[in-house]
This record gives sequence, structure tokens and C-alpha cells, in this order.
Amino acid sequence: MTVEQFVPVKGITMTAAACTHTRKQLAQHPQALGIRIEIKKSGCSGYMYETELASSKSEDDQVFKVGEGVEVYIKSEYMGLLGGTEIDFVREGLNSTFVFRNPNATAECGCGESFTIS
Repeated sequence: MTVEQFVPVKGITMTAAACTHTRKQLAQHPQALGIRIEIKKSGCSGYMYETELASSKSEDDQVFKVGEGVEVYIKSEYMGLLGGTEIDFVREGLNSTFVFRNPNATAECGCGESFTIS
């Protein structure tokens, strides 16, 4: 691979609200190392985000320190789909959720639960 062919993969970032929420979750689960983001083939647009607390680091994980005391774990195979994504935490009325601002997504379903990559 020549230098001209190399395309760097961007990292993952989190807003202050997402970091604050994640720190609260991690404080309740001291054995957790951080948060794991995965992609599953599902939903009406093709892919869905899944989040869970990471209890261990796999060999193929990339780890992003996104804030003080907050690390995001992502399998290397997902970086082509997730590179450059910003994760936010949004409250709307009684509901709250992570919102993924993924520059690789070319379309999202109407409910916002899944996305497409062309």
C-alpha cells in the first residue's frame, strides 16, 4: 500500500452530555472498563447501533479515550462504519438516549433506530 492509497480512519468522539451519562453508568458498575459500541445487521435500514458496558478488552478492539474516565471500545471491523462518529446523549421529555452522528451513514430510518451505508 502506498502513502496515496492509505486512508486514515477517524476516531470516535462523545459530547459532554454523553460523557457525563457514561461516567454515571460506569460509577454504578465499577468492574466495567468503558462503553462498547457494536453494529448489528438489523432494523429497517440495515444496521443498528448497540451499546453495552465493556467488561474486557479484546485483541481486535480499538479504544478511544473520549473524556476523563470514559473510554469507548469498538471492534476494528466496525471502524469503516463508525469512524468519525460523534455520540451525544439527548433527553426529550421523559425519554433519554444516545444519538449517533455518523458521517458514514447515507440514510436513516424514520424512527432513527437504524442506518444505511452505501
